[in-house]
Amino acid sequence: MRSPQSLIALEDLGRQRLSRYFAFRDFLHTEIGSLYQISNIPEDPALALASGRKLATELLDPLVETFGPVDIRSGYRSPSLNHFGATQVRPQKCAANEKNYAGHIWDRRDSEGRMGACVSVSIPWFAAQYAQGRDWRDLAWWLWDHLVFHEVYFFPKTAAFNLTWREQPEKRILSYIAPRGLLASASTSPPQGRSERYLDFPPFRAISYPWPDIPPV
Repeated sequence: MRSPQSLIALEDLGRQRLSRYFAFRDFLHTEIGSLYQISNIPEDPALALASGRKLATELLDPLVETFGPVDIRSGYRSPSLNHFGATQVRPQKCAANEKNYAGHIWDRRDSEGRMGACVSVSIPWFAAQYAQGRDWRDLAWWLWDHLVFHEVYFFPKTAAFNLTWREQPEKRILSYIAPRGLLASASTSPPQGRSERYLDFPPFRAISYPWPDIPPV
């Protein structure tokens, strides 16, 4: 699949479904692109769609079916847009391209050849409690126990977090919220009794949205 060369082609790309609840268009908006008039079009749409579908179906859909609608803060970034955000915007808004391959840059594989995709997301149900003083680690440990992700990185505003799907995931949680740094990784042992921190969370994937009963092909 070639990079779209017309408005109609770009509209068609945006309509491509990634999962039950998300289309590619949902991940294309960026404040940097809007303010500085930089397009956010994938160079390799096929890879971007393949990576995005894994992110949406395996990580985002379970969040929606547990907590309801989620806020997408930053999704796909084209290599040119990300480079601009990493080098021309102050304070720096994007990591260098090489660090974002198979991250926010969905259509480039990482240095190990792994496909991946990242999105910055906030969960309104939890953000409202976080604003009242709830510990971000309650959500972090829920994510650890319920999703197979590559990396989660928390931010202070609304307890938003970068959520990354990647082939051969390494599984780690980090944070810019105190206590900053690494919370957990595949090489560490998570604390016993952590599930007590999220006993009041909604049941996992208990929300049932209407969906057509499509027979198998």
